[in-house]
Amino acid sequence: MSPHPRAEVLRYTAFSADPGGGNPAGVVLDASGLDDAAMLAVAAELGYSESAFLTAPDGRGGHTLRYFSPKAEVPFCGHATVAAAIALAERDGPGDLVFSTPAGQVPVTVVRDGDELRATLTSVEPHTEDITPDDLAEALAALDWPAAGLAPAPAPRIAYAGARHLVLAAATRERLADLSYDFARLETLMHRLALTTVQLVWRESGTVFHVRNPFPVGGVVEDPATGAAAAAFGAYAREAGLVPHDAVLTLHQGADMGRPGTLTVELRPGDPRIRVTGTGTRIG
Repeated sequence: MSPHPRAEVLRYTAFSADPGGGNPAGVVLDASGLDDAAMLAVAAELGYSESAFLTAPDGRGGHTLRYFSPKAEVPFCGHATVAAAIALAERDGPGDLVFSTPAGQVPVTVVRDGDELRATLTSVEPHTEDITPDDLAEALAALDWPAAGLAPAPAPRIAYAGARHLVLAAATRERLADLSYDFARLETLMHRLALTTVQLVWRESGTVFHVRNPFPVGGVVEDPATGAAAAAFGAYAREAGLVPHDAVLTLHQGADMGRPGTLTVELRPGDPRIRVTGTGTRIG
């Protein structure tokens, strides 16, 4: 039964072909009858980290796309973008889409790969910025991480590719696996810094990373697969010199939650934007 009488709410997972993996999202393909309060109510009732609401199809692959967590609207959400694109492709067939989001225009291409649909989003132009020593100390205190829990490099930074994320590199996989944090304290800091998630990263190899994303500002302890943060991380990794300008990165996320997913991040020379690719499937 739909959580709202005027909205058909679909449920998809993104960044996994398994309904039990990846990151679930609600998708409303026609939200034209919903106001902001109704969209927030749908997202809250579903309880997923974000839900996607589409309006104003233009007949040429263009739609307006908004995202709501259970607590608030967010400017951009990668996994809900992938979920929405795959839902449209199931209805209308694969192809090219353009989503007008609060963060800007986000092109998405959906292709069929065997039995799976695979979506690639292209981020808005990204950037990174410093975090002050005091704010970093507060983030580590809220996470209950000692300073030794951070890798010596790269340096913590705030990265943006549609939404803001604080990126912290963990010294070990064990440090990344041991996530138990002060929800209210981290939420307060994130509101002050206008962060969407904190992205915790451990590097397995030159192009393979494991990530986790606390998301208290969305009313969720942890996000299982975070496409917006993956795009931001691509910009962070490039600016920090971790990877070449033409790299393809693999991010593993959700395994520590029992919802494993895989995000592919592509950097292209001469194009500052980041491409994030993942599969997805309908739930139920």
